Amino acid sequence: MTLKETAKTTLGLIDLTTLNDNDTNDVIIELCKNATTNFGSVPAICIFRQFIPIAKQYIFEHSLDIKIATVTNFPHGSDNIEQALQETKEAIDLGADEVDIVFPYKSLIAGNQEIGAEIVKKAKEICGDKILKVIIESGELKNPELIRLASEISINNGADFIKTSTGKVKVNATLEATEIMLNTIKNSGKKCAFKAAGGVRLVSEAKEYLNLTTKIMGNDWINSNNFRFGASSLLNDVINVLNDNESILDQSKY
Repeated sequence: MTLKETAKTTLGLIDLTTLNDNDTNDVIIELCKNATTNFGSVPAICIFRQFIPIAKQYIFEHSLDIKIATVTNFPHGSDNIEQALQETKEAIDLGADEVDIVFPYKSLIAGNQEIGAEIVKKAKEICGDKILKVIIESGELKNPELIRLASEISINNGADFIKTSTGKVKVNATLEATEIMLNTIKNSGKKCAFKAAGGVRLVSEAKEYLNLTTKIMGNDWINSNNFRFGASSLLNDVINVLNDNESILDQSKY
């Protein structure tokens, strides 16, 4: 694929995200506006759950085909099962189409696999036919075996997606973690999708993830049902490339 073709493909894979403590209704409305471009729309936005009603209203009023994702047990991946599930229920009750829940990765590091399995299983029961994405926080797990194990536990307990990162830690999405997670999906034989989140800002970077995914899963796997980018600034570079402007990468040379 050319860079422009990659940009077009990437546009259809972005969960356009704002998860900042200073988010407001106005910020969310602006995010919804940006989610639709002259080249098409992103498949979803990802916001804090208190902003779901304002986003739903905007999407309904403008007849947009955009899903609303939110986060729970975020960002620290607490081992408080009751709280994680209560937040997930609130998200669904507010009208979330997709829930990105943080796996209790610190518990897994400490050797406890049961808490993660229970949170994912029960969260999926709450979500029902809504999409459950499980954030394993691969940059904190670090160890390839732990990344594989967290992915495996999530897949086996009903995750619709496994996701690299919250975007709130030092190391977020990496190609190394992506390779481990995709191979875990492939080896599981189960239907599960993948989301690379945090740190993917350029179309040229997105292309590396898409190439790796195609190599492991096949070209037909590249669609929003199977693959997403969680990003706040990647869309800017996508639009630059599609408008035949210099990408942010090119500009950084000067």
